[in-house]
Amino acid sequence: QVQLVESGGGLVQTGGSLRLSCVAAGRILSSYAMGWFRQAPGKEREFVGAISRGGGNIQYADSVKGRFAISRDSAGRTVYLQMNSLKPEDTAVYYCAADARLDDRVEVTTATYDFWGQGTQVTVSS
Repeated sequence: QVQLVESGGGLVQTGGSLRLSCVAAGRILSSYAMGWFRQAPGKEREFVGAISRGGGNIQYADSVKGRFAISRDSAGRTVYLQMNSLKPEDTAVYYCAADARLDDRVEVTTATYDFWGQGTQVTVSS
């Protein structure tokens, strides 16, 4: 079992930035493909972005391309989601997820991911 913990959420004004972090106690996250998803009230959970196990494949939702960036730290223990130029429509609970696949692909569907964090709230005020 992999227990993921997100942090870094909060309240920010339109145009501001936040950096979310995702860690797993006692685990090296470089062994997993990692995804970020978000869920706004009354909406389904949606894909934000993902980074492959080897880091060579990164994919983003069209709605965040050019504004958000996913990265891993050199120790392989933390995955980040840097969010810039935030908009009110980015308001949601953000989740990180781990996919135990062995290849260097990423997936955009929630069903693919094996482990999930509890989420961190991001609120963007207009």
